[in-house]
Amino acid sequence: MSDPRPVLDDARAVLAAAEALTTAALARAAELTGKGERIDDHQVVVDRVTYAATEVRAARSLLAAIDAHAGDAPAFRDPALAAVAELARGARERLDLVAAELGVDAGYSAEVRAALHRLGNEGVIRAVGRAVADARGKNPWPLEATLAEIRTTVRGFADKEVAPHAEHLHRHDELVPDRFINAMAELGFFGLSIPEQYGGHELGNLAMILTTEELSRASLASGGSLITRPEILAKALLAGGTDAQKQHWLPRIGSGEVMVAISVTEPNIGSDVAAVACKAEPATRDGVAGYVINGAKAWCTFAGRANVIAVLARTDPDPAKGARGLSLFIVEKPRFDGHDFVATQPGGVGRLSAKADRTPGYRGMHSFTLAFEDWFVPATHLVGEAGGVGKGFYLQMAGFAAGRLQTGGRACGVAQAAVERTAEYVASRSQFGKPIIEFPLTQFHLGRMACRLAAARAITYEAAVAMDRDERAAAPLAAQAKLFACDVAVEVTQLGQLLHGGWGYAEEYPISRYVVDALVLPIFEGVKPILVLKVIARALLAA
Repeated sequence: MSDPRPVLDDARAVLAAAEALTTAALARAAELTGKGERIDDHQVVVDRVTYAATEVRAARSLLAAIDAHAGDAPAFRDPALAAVAELARGARERLDLVAAELGVDAGYSAEVRAALHRLGNEGVIRAVGRAVADARGKNPWPLEATLAEIRTTVRGFADKEVAPHAEHLHRHDELVPDRFINAMAELGFFGLSIPEQYGGHELGNLAMILTTEELSRASLASGGSLITRPEILAKALLAGGTDAQKQHWLPRIGSGEVMVAISVTEPNIGSDVAAVACKAEPATRDGVAGYVINGAKAWCTFAGRANVIAVLARTDPDPAKGARGLSLFIVEKPRFDGHDFVATQPGGVGRLSAKADRTPGYRGMHSFTLAFEDWFVPATHLVGEAGGVGKGFYLQMAGFAAGRLQTGGRACGVAQAAVERTAEYVASRSQFGKPIIEFPLTQFHLGRMACRLAAARAITYEAAVAMDRDERAAAPLAAQAKLFACDVAVEVTQLGQLLHGGWGYAEEYPISRYVVDALVLPIFEGVKPILVLKVIARALLAA
């Protein structure tokens, strides 16, 4: 690919064909489902169409990035161009299964197939893999000066402070140490998207994504995920908090003084957030008006160490109210560092008990099942106070859009770590008398890892920039970035593990940690099937 011009022409032709195919499929799916009203009657069709549209959206993001960085080196351009071909192939193959139901032709013309071959044949992908090995997997994505400096600063911190301890924290399931949190607070990592008037830095979502990505490259749980929960609560406060609440909480969140956990899911309520049953009933205690919370919550990550938990609870007892009956509370609690805890409020009335659930990966923050028993929360801690009653679901969803975007960044970081470690391994490991990078299939697999990661970055970075322009309008794109990047992280880490051979299954090599950490990514911040059917598809089919 020394001369990019004819290859760019191929990429544009391929993208145009893929966009035409997915546009026709989306139009037909909209007809089948009544613009998304009957998605559950056609779940398989909708899943296929939505994912194909997401792949094509990633391809469009890639081509836009290539055009924006036309003068940059092949290390960035070649994987991106080959990825466009792979994404176009993937979209066609995905739609082929449901082409009859949609009444569309899922084929490409002979000219497009020839362009696909030129753009991303196995020789091209092998060349990418060989170049990635030579560069030891270095991240080639070009950035303007300020963002490049942010990435370099965070990477230096992550390599020096987080990475050396990541394996120990994972193997022993220990809590993120305070020195990580204190150092991150000093560097301003918790205030990246908080406005300056509230003590933040307001550097924008792309700066936040780059920070999350580099921290996740060192450790998903003990690095990259630390800034996600504060981000979710901060977005909810900015969307619906009172002026007094913003003035009180945002500076403390941005400085790292207050560590945050988010509590939405319940033991019997997973993705159906509108069915939340944990109750918050009006009460007065010691002359203070507020609410008492009763009920169970599940998968509340960092609940032990956190100083506050953002709890979504039902303030309207009528279950028919669904999402309209939910409110969002900022629940203060004592800090606990272990795997279980019991907190009691003054006078012994009000109890919060919790136990961490053991997980194969994503260790360092601990995810808890909680039980609230008459836990009192002042009315001032209901986000929006009186004006926030019944708006908790919508405020939480505003926060989740930011959380999904961050998860796309976290996925890119884990995948980047896998590419680097795998590139180093295949360049140094010899079998049958030569380094295994000399074998064509090794080159091909490593090349595919780099191509998939390039696509994940493209859609995630574009979503971050779009969120800066209009958070609500960009929320579906952020969800697509989360969907695609998380699948890429799972695929890339597992390919890296295979290229490590038997050592890929040993804890002595970090690739085994990346694999089990990546498995959680398609689950949290919207489990994959729900994200496809209830979030992305609804937005695409209703358009």
